Amino acid sequence: MPSTARTTGHRPRRRAVLTMAAVGVLALGACGSDASARDTAAESSGAAPELRLGYFANVTHAAAIIGVDNGFIPDALGDTKLTTQIFNAGPAAVEAIFGGAIDAAYIGPNPAINAFGQSDGEAIRIIAGATSGGAQLVVREGIDSPEDLAGTTLATPQLGNTQDVALRAWLTEQGLENSIEGGGDVTITPTANADTLQLFQAGELDGAWLPEPWSSRLVLEAGATVLVDEKELWPDGQFVTTHLIVRTEFLQEYPETVAALLAGHIESVDWIAANTEEAKTGVNTGIEALASSPLTPEVLDRAWGELEITVDPIAASLEKSAADAFVAGTAEEEVPLDGIYDLGPLNAILEERGLTAVSAGGLGDE
Repeated sequence: MPSTARTTGHRPRRRAVLTMAAVGVLALGACGSDASARDTAAESSGAAPELRLGYFANVTHAAAIIGVDNGFIPDALGDTKLTTQIFNAGPAAVEAIFGGAIDAAYIGPNPAINAFGQSDGEAIRIIAGATSGGAQLVVREGIDSPEDLAGTTLATPQLGNTQDVALRAWLTEQGLENSIEGGGDVTITPTANADTLQLFQAGELDGAWLPEPWSSRLVLEAGATVLVDEKELWPDGQFVTTHLIVRTEFLQEYPETVAALLAGHIESVDWIAANTEEAKTGVNTGIEALASSPLTPEVLDRAWGELEITVDPIAASLEKSAADAFVAGTAEEEVPLDGIYDLGPLNAILEERGLTAVSAGGLGDE
């Protein structure tokens, strides 16, 4: 379930350097300070009066946490109000998008694929990458091979989320039966990440396939060991863990606001790359504010070392994620992905800055 929404109203010390596509959004600031004047100005320019953004209190959502808390995203949006909503896993964020409660979200590949498929390719577009890597299957002592998993109970963050699909598909490849209805050689119980840690410590779970920082927390705080590091399953160790999606209708109606969001997102990713230690501290502060508890330095260091913050959506990994969902039983059929990406606005900004464009892998505009 999402937490209470919060509005970001501050203006930080550092202002994002915006592309020309977003300059028009910032120019609205001269139109007046009251809400009605702001909304009228925004609507007249094609910019949205409000952007409602979802993300998680996870290290894999570092670009979102830094982008919001350091002001890169709200600053880039100018007079467009930013409201944020925190989720435990992607399917809940997709429900919010379908329900019209949010406009954009940082989520994993499989919830995005499901949203695209369930809406016949209409509801969402992937507009940027955010994170590669940062997911592992961690287990209790005594489990040293896939064969040892027979008869065990494992957790994932939510049915149909990216780690849930990865676990089910991997188990199937190992010849271990599992079902979304429960039962089989291995029982999978979708569980909120914080509850997974407590249940594992209590001996009620045998392991879990989790994103960071939760896999690191189970290893360092609960004595789990790594059975599968997901990056070892992908070419060059690269696979999308988090990317940025937007409602298609919002993208079509407010392209300037989407360009501004992307400008803030790029600023966040670039700043993280240039300020590693400060970024780690900032992400930890953000996690504490959102989840009431900071990570220990040991957990933060381990988690951070498992992932890469990037604007590249790593499109090559998305088709396998769609195939895995069909194998896992979380999708009734393999979803055709033609058109799921709209990377044109992102690549326009990257080109403006002299940076390398990213590929949609033949699955959309770039």
